[in-house]
Amino acid sequence: MTPSPSTGEQAPRPQEFTAELVIIGINPYVAVPESILEDLFRQAGKRRGPIPIHGTVNGRPYRQSLVRYRGAWRLYVNTTMLRDSPRRIGEAVEVSVAHDPIGRAAPSSPELAVALAANPAAKAVFEGLSASRQREIVRYIAALKSPASVAFNVARAISFLTGEGRFVGRDRP
Repeated sequence: MTPSPSTGEQAPRPQEFTAELVIIGINPYVAVPESILEDLFRQAGKRRGPIPIHGTVNGRPYRQSLVRYRGAWRLYVNTTMLRDSPRRIGEAVEVSVAHDPIGRAAPSSPELAVALAANPAAKAVFEGLSASRQREIVRYIAALKSPASVAFNVARAISFLTGEGRFVGRDRP
């Protein structure tokens, strides 16, 4: 372990392995060896949900989340991690991986927070949504540029949460 510059805590050393780049649907990924998975679970303190990780693919650094899909844990390899990754299926890649104790905070929307605080019913529905659906709503609003668009879409989000309309292509919760 090495000291983490931001917290002073001991950051785990990346573990290295070689894996074949494979694909499921349109998503290239590598399988992480079971012994490394066990270390990551221990370091993360959990065996469920996305596990924040960092490391390298062929020497190029990345920050990513390890996810479980169809019963298998996968490290999806996108084109920012490995150039032309979809065209490199079958290639052996050098991977290093370690638990990333730095959280992945979603972008925030102060306007949405104020609107939710003013509408307890909408807030209760929002808090009952899955974390991914909450992030979807917050990211959508946080990505808007003009104050008018933000205000319009915050109102639409509140209507959606109170069962009065659609938002981001979704029916009422």
